[in-house]
Order: sequence, then structure tokens, then C-alpha cells
Amino acid sequence: MATMMKAAVFVEKNRIEVVDKPIPDVGPNDALIRITTTTICGTDVHILKGEYPVAQGLTIGHEPVGVIEKLGSAVMGYTEGQRVIAGAICPNFNSYAAQDGAPSQDGSYLIPQGLCGCHGFKATAGWRFGNLIDGTQAEYVLVPDAQANLAPIPDGLTDEQVLMCPDIMSTGFKGAENARIRIGDTVVVFAQGPIGLCATAGARLLGASTIIAVDGNDHRLDIAKKMGADLTLNFKNCDVVDEIMKITRGRGVDASIEALGTQSTFESALSVLKPGGTLSSLGVYSSDLTIPLGAFAAGLGDHRIVTALCPGGKERMRRLMNVVASGRIDLGLMVTHQFKLEDIVAAYELFSNQRDGVLKVAIKP
Repeated sequence: MATMMKAAVFVEKNRIEVVDKPIPDVGPNDALIRITTTTICGTDVHILKGEYPVAQGLTIGHEPVGVIEKLGSAVMGYTEGQRVIAGAICPNFNSYAAQDGAPSQDGSYLIPQGLCGCHGFKATAGWRFGNLIDGTQAEYVLVPDAQANLAPIPDGLTDEQVLMCPDIMSTGFKGAENARIRIGDTVVVFAQGPIGLCATAGARLLGASTIIAVDGNDHRLDIAKKMGADLTLNFKNCDVVDEIMKITRGRGVDASIEALGTQSTFESALSVLKPGGTLSSLGVYSSDLTIPLGAFAAGLGDHRIVTALCPGGKERMRRLMNVVASGRIDLGLMVTHQFKLEDIVAAYELFSNQRDGVLKVAIKP
């Protein structure tokens, strides 16, 4: 086996390069995965722009689809050569955070300090790939705590069909789950990028009877209809808040899902929410938020505002792949472009500038 691999690393603000790095050694609880397909996430663009800090030289990416190259001695129930995915969030399920019901926020940040990762809580620390450890935009990735984080891909599913499961699908569905959607609810999803589209699909699966999709791109709004939206609103053509209040006859929506991470979308999501409704926030915000007094009802509206980092682990991945295998959702529609790993800088340029109708790019080493 070779000892070196190609990997896309963060060099400095606005600069990612493909370099040679050593293939990782495999510890007893790890698995080495040969990447067959990965992708670029909006969070990776935040890293590229210097809006989310990571270590210089870190391999970026957190959405792995691949084949088990080598298993650690303590990892049971898997075989080398098996097709697998792992969640973008790969927690240690022995941690205090996991046993407290928040595995995505575990103590993995302690490991680089030589301390036990089972202890401590920290927001986003369960997100290790491309954040705390080398990520998936490479020929190989080391999956920690592989026993709990590897999920076999069902026969008959392509890489592109399961590519959204590690992050985008898990995040979007979590947004719908956090919104406490009930059968017959009216739901609005602000922003129809990949995560928003998955939130739209999740709202449909959970039983919402009226789903309103909001975006400024008609092409994305067309895809939103295929994902389950009943009504679409282009914010460039109307006052979205006024339109939604008309649609709901002044009642407001039962749940708002904010999937972009800007002040304006957050305000709109809150402004159309009925008293007692839930605002499910999925956006990655890069500046402070201000809560508008009127929409917040001075703090007396029984509103519920919930944030999320997508769940990981093999059971979450198994369930998501079951949804794909059932035919209830086709996320392969989101893969609009393909690039080789060596051309990933061009893929970042396309994706970060949202050109040529791009939704998601498949990166293949």
C-alpha cells in the first residue's frame, strides 16, 4: 500500500490547495476509508473565507462515502472492502455529552491536548472531520470510534444517492424534527440550498400539509416542489412576510425553518411564526444576531427557538439510507456537478459563487 495521498488542505484565508500528506496510521478503534466520493459543504466555504477558524494545513471536508481499506483491531462487525459512509459528526458515544443526549457536542476537542475525549462539553466538538481532525476531501480518511460511526451502504444504492446522508440530509431532517412538525401543520422553509431542500423533504415526511419554500432562485424553487413544497415564494418578487401572513389568514405558520444563517432570514422566520410556534434554526451565522422586539412579542409569545448540529452515528446513517432506499426521496437530484479531487479548487470557486445552477458537487479522488 502507498504511504502518501492527495488531500485538499486549508492554507490561509481564501486559499485551499491539493498537497501530498501521509496516509494515516490506524489505531485499534479506527478505520481507514478509501474515499470514492465526497463533496463541498457551505461550512467548508465559511472555512475558506476565514469565517470559521481551523488549523493551517488541516484537510477539509466532512462527508465521506467510500470503502474500508483497513480496520482497527477492536472494530468488529465490518469487513475490509465494504462500502460505507460515516456521519459528518462522528462523536465518541461513550462520552458524557452522548450519554446526556447531546453527542454532537462532546469532548473531542480535548484529544489534541492528550486528554480523554469522553469528558467535557463543547459546541460543535462532535464535528471532527475537517474541524478538529483531517477531513474527507482526500484519497483516504481516518474514521475515529469506527464501531459507532461506520454505516454499511445497502446494496443497489450509488455513491451519489447516499452522498447527502452524512451531513446535508441529516441536518435538514434535524431541522424538520426540531420544528416539532405535526400532521396538518403549515411550515415555511427559508432558503432552498441543499440543507433547505432536505428540510423541505423532511417536513413532508413528517406530515406537514402545507409547505412554503422561500428562495431568490427560481431553479431552486422548482427543485423544492419536487422535494415536497406546496407553495414557493421568490423574495425578489414579493414581500415574503406579507404573503405568508395572507396564506395563513393572519395566523402565522406552525413552524419556521431557517436554513441560511443571515439576520434577514432569521427575522422573517420569526415574523411569520404563530404564537406558540417553533423556529428551527439551521443556518451557520457569521455575525451577531438581533432579535426584533415585535416579532419576539417582547418575549411573551411562547415561541420556541431551537438550534442544531446534525446528528451522527451509524444508526442515524442507517435510517437516512433506509429513506433513500425506500424511494421516498431522491437526493441524487442535488448532485449537479462532478470534479476530480485534483480540480477541487475549481469546484470551490464554482460552489462558493453559486454559478451554473450548482447545488452540490461530487468530488472523486
